[in-house]
Amino acid sequence: MPKLWNETIEEHRRAVRDAVLETTAQLVAEQGLRGVTMSRIAEDSGIGRATLYKYFPDVESILAAWHEQRIAGHLAELAELGDRAGTAGERLEAVLERYALIQQQRHGHGGELSAALHRGDHVAHAEQHLRHFIRGLLAEGAQAGGVRGDVSPDELAGYCLHALAGAGSLSSKAAVRRLVSVTLAGLRPQG
Repeated sequence: MPKLWNETIEEHRRAVRDAVLETTAQLVAEQGLRGVTMSRIAEDSGIGRATLYKYFPDVESILAAWHEQRIAGHLAELAELGDRAGTAGERLEAVLERYALIQQQRHGHGGELSAALHRGDHVAHAEQHLRHFIRGLLAEGAQAGGVRGDVSPDELAGYCLHALAGAGSLSSKAAVRRLVSVTLAGLRPQG
């Protein structure tokens, strides 16, 4: 097949897959996990059920793919903030604040949806990647003198991630920013 034909087919497949993922996420947000069927996803996506089954075997696999895509987007966003110009402390603060805001938004997943989304290997891999990334920012901050050096960057990364997970129960961005501020205060050198 000509290269153009292969690229066109791949673009079409990607567009169908993206439409299915977004439609499913919207339906689950509106009707809850149990209210969504493959038939309804196919109908609202504008594709046939047989076509949908060529892409995904069930609603849970669609949600897992959607969640993986969201996590990858969040990690890319955090990496972009970490790579910006500025001091290590400024970049660390930007990353931690955005992470906390993501946690606050994530809290909107209901208990059943959260359980369905967070049981895959992709979540553990993403958490490990995030911890490594934040550990690097903390080590850089410690080397620059803006982050305490009496506690290992790995331990501090765990502290940050656990502390900021609490943002999931906060109702305002101002409260999230206060939590980030308190977390950052705990990272400053003592003395």
